[in-house]
Amino acid sequence: MGKGGALSDGVVKKIILSYTYVAVWIFLSFTVIVYNKYILDKKLYNWPFPISLTMIHMAFCSSLAFAAVRIFKLVEPAALSRRVYLSSVVPIGALYSLSLWLSNSAYIYLSVSFIQMLKALMPVAVYTIGIMFKKDSYKSSTMFNMLAISVGVAIAAYGEAKYDSWGVFLQLGAVVFEATRLVMIQILLTSKGINLNPITSLYYVAPSCLAFLAIPWLFVEYPLLKQQSSGFHFDFVIFGTNSLCAFALNLAVFLLVGKTSALTMNVAGVVKDWLLIAFSWSVIKDTVTPINLFGYGLAFLGVGYYNHLKLQALKAKEAQKKAQPEDEESGKLLEQREGDGMGKKGDSQA
Repeated sequence: MGKGGALSDGVVKKIILSYTYVAVWIFLSFTVIVYNKYILDKKLYNWPFPISLTMIHMAFCSSLAFAAVRIFKLVEPAALSRRVYLSSVVPIGALYSLSLWLSNSAYIYLSVSFIQMLKALMPVAVYTIGIMFKKDSYKSSTMFNMLAISVGVAIAAYGEAKYDSWGVFLQLGAVVFEATRLVMIQILLTSKGINLNPITSLYYVAPSCLAFLAIPWLFVEYPLLKQQSSGFHFDFVIFGTNSLCAFALNLAVFLLVGKTSALTMNVAGVVKDWLLIAFSWSVIKDTVTPINLFGYGLAFLGVGYYNHLKLQALKAKEAQKKAQPEDEESGKLLEQREGDGMGKKGDSQA
């Protein structure tokens, strides 16, 4: 009874910890999105410089990651040669810079709620790009599911009260670059046995991301910032806490995926999106129409079904792995019995 009670307590603790990781990730992701919207929106803080904001995040994250790896020795650096860094990490940094630049830019033109609806296209983009790079196989049932998600997002876009074509273009571009980055991580890093946690990821990727962002920044935002330099004073509290939240979010991703699973993060992401839509409507006073909700509801069902299929495939894979050693053991026992039988037969003939 004591043993069973102890096991039950362990399970309860594990469940509580899992929900805690989910809650922390949702809170930080929610905070970063709303905070970025607040800073970039012309009606709020009115600092519409998405490249500069992303560069501040990358500089902050690079500094903290460097301190964690090189100064405090909290994390061991990965054994990456210069060739591997240039051929594998730098392209991922370039894609990440484009994804962050475009997604942050979209907050200037679109509501928080509508951006979350457009982000529902992420599985569609990842699956399509995965097929293009031969990391996924084409299945008509999965493609039909992707089509349902796309139709749902299209309906949500049709019902958007404050539709902005440029903002939609920016967000869709961000989705494409982010999906390509996720596929490239599998091709350039995971397939080569290179596994980076969020600290080492930031340590290697953030500096290259910062370098790539500096190029458009010099031509797009630097001239505008130069004109505003006399009237603008850098607010260390606002940008410092915003950057700290962005860094903490990366750590929360590591905890959530490391202690639960990537699938848990996908499901938690759906919960976060609904919370953001509710917050955008009730607090920020963004307009959310019934057609918006109907379209996103359809996309939500598609994403939910996609996650369900992934879970079933994962369970089947784990069951296959468990069954393999059992089959091998059964084969050995059969061979042993046949050998014993042949030995007895030989003795009787003698």
